[in-house]
Amino acid sequence: MLLDPLTEIMVQGITGREARSMVADMVEYGSRIVAGVTPGKGGQDVQGIPVYNTVAELKENHAPSVTIVSVPARAVLPAAEEALENGITLCLIMSERVPRLDTSKIVATAKERGCTVIGPNSLGLIRPHVAKLGTIGGRIDNVHRSFLPGRTAVISRSGGMTTEIASFLTSHGIGQSIAVGVGGDAIIGATFTELIAMLEQDESTDAVVIYGEPGGTAEEELADYLGTHKTRLRINAFLSGRFVDDLEGVRFGHAAVIVEGGRGSVKGKKQALRDAGVFVADRFDDLLEGLR
Repeated sequence: MLLDPLTEIMVQGITGREARSMVADMVEYGSRIVAGVTPGKGGQDVQGIPVYNTVAELKENHAPSVTIVSVPARAVLPAAEEALENGITLCLIMSERVPRLDTSKIVATAKERGCTVIGPNSLGLIRPHVAKLGTIGGRIDNVHRSFLPGRTAVISRSGGMTTEIASFLTSHGIGQSIAVGVGGDAIIGATFTELIAMLEQDESTDAVVIYGEPGGTAEEELADYLGTHKTRLRINAFLSGRFVDDLEGVRFGHAAVIVEGGRGSVKGKKQALRDAGVFVADRFDDLLEGLR
């Protein structure tokens, strides 16, 4: 499911301060970071990992299928396009404040080329004890405490809550097959619906926990999908922000957390998911009941 233990990974923007720290943690966790790209910094290295000026130059010596884009917002579009032109099949975009038009172009091109995009504005994804991409889980000691191998996938619009849910499950002996922070922007790559469709084919996953928020239509779109597609997965959801339903037009936290025109309310999302057969927890602890 997205991350194979032998997958080779490159990091675009590897010489940045945050990227250097991120790379050290990923390597320690077992992720195979083979090279990085920063224009003008070719010939340097980060944690012993070679740096190239372009993806094309990197591909002459390595064969990554995954990229992590950690560059300023204005540079995300050309960086992602360069990766897609060179056959990348999984693209994690961590950068925030990426213009929506740029994101739309990236997502459209990625679909044409068979690449899965996670983000923008995502902390990453992890397969416990296999590999992790990005800063999900924070520092390495916290990652080891929070994530446990198992058969329950976690998909969340909040990067922090991805770890929080995994930690909660781990504390009750429920391990995770994969955990994905899809990103908090209004326009993102892989959605709940697309990831559920992928998990349907994943033999290591039996159940899913989804964390949703006010705003957008991702949860309703998933409900529509489940209404017409049978699933073998036990899907559970927790939606935060009920108080936002009464504050139309006000944004909270992520760019996508805004209720407008009567759409995107938590109340409506809950009803739609329940009608589609999803167990929706009213309280965080109730997730255990759904998983049982």
